[in-house]
Amino acid sequence: MAGLGPVGLAYRIVRPLLFRFEAERIHHLTLRALRFAGENPVGRGLLHVTGSPPAPAPGVEVAGITFRNRVGIGAGFDKNGVALRGWAALGLGFAEVGTVTPRPQPGNPQPRLFRLPQDDALINRMGFNNAGAAALARLVMFARGRLPAGFVIGVNIGRGCATPNDDAVDDYRDAYRLVAPVADYIVVNVSSPNTVGLRDLQEAERLSDILAALTESGALTGIAPPLFVKVAPDLDLSQLSALAGGLVSGPARGMIITNTSMARDGLRSSPELVAQAGGLSGHPLFAKLLERLACVRETVGDRLAIIASGGITSGDEAAAAVRAGADLVQLWTGLVYRGPSLIGSAIRLVR
Repeated sequence: MAGLGPVGLAYRIVRPLLFRFEAERIHHLTLRALRFAGENPVGRGLLHVTGSPPAPAPGVEVAGITFRNRVGIGAGFDKNGVALRGWAALGLGFAEVGTVTPRPQPGNPQPRLFRLPQDDALINRMGFNNAGAAALARLVMFARGRLPAGFVIGVNIGRGCATPNDDAVDDYRDAYRLVAPVADYIVVNVSSPNTVGLRDLQEAERLSDILAALTESGALTGIAPPLFVKVAPDLDLSQLSALAGGLVSGPARGMIITNTSMARDGLRSSPELVAQAGGLSGHPLFAKLLERLACVRETVGDRLAIIASGGITSGDEAAAAVRAGADLVQLWTGLVYRGPSLIGSAIRLVR
């Protein structure tokens, strides 16, 4: 346990107790606690100490946006944007909220979130459970004036589970119109494995149609946050390179690499857990993340920004992702296994 620091050590001690409870229940309790703490000065002070952020890093410009540091929370942790002040108090440079759909939807039946502790991993089949784009936009708008300077908010959008792919453009456009006025950047999620058929939207023509529709909507309203595309880790390198190359000539400003995986290679957890349907996240994706970051950076050069998301469980791994080609990094599953001290460690090492 050497080198953990007091916060990391405390989390190591309390984690077995947390893991005795159902994963989604603890997730929601964590969000409620983070929201409560973020709404009052004492709570924000405690979060600042808990996240152990270092002295402020110099801002970094990515896709025309100035981020106060390179480390953020990935989409899916705070789907409805309820804890933005809490994330900021922990020292993060940005939060990506969502995925949100144009209308509220409950997601898939529970249980739908599973820990794989022997692998530092999770499997989820949440299915875009969210309160809808309008509800998210209201919360972001209310939080805006109370967030620290340089804290960036991205909004991740998707199509509804009942919407066929032939009508997907309408869902993305409707969600975009609701959240664009409050978002610093917008992510087009075409890569979740938990909405049937969604990954088919990574096909070049379908994706081009979605991006064109959002660009047109932005031009009509004069509100056009930078667009990012979130891709699946299960594309092989040639497919990924082709997708990235196609994005270079379009309106997207960046990519998020990657979403959760359907692969189950080399896992050590029990067969019952490994067999759960859904997307795998956490440390088993890290090697694949580095490989894909390098592939995309070689393909696009400096013409697209890249956000690394997947498998980062230490500050050293966050730094490795930047060296492999990422401009920014996102944490998620690593926080479940390492606790909030991971934030400060990552910020210190990816300046």
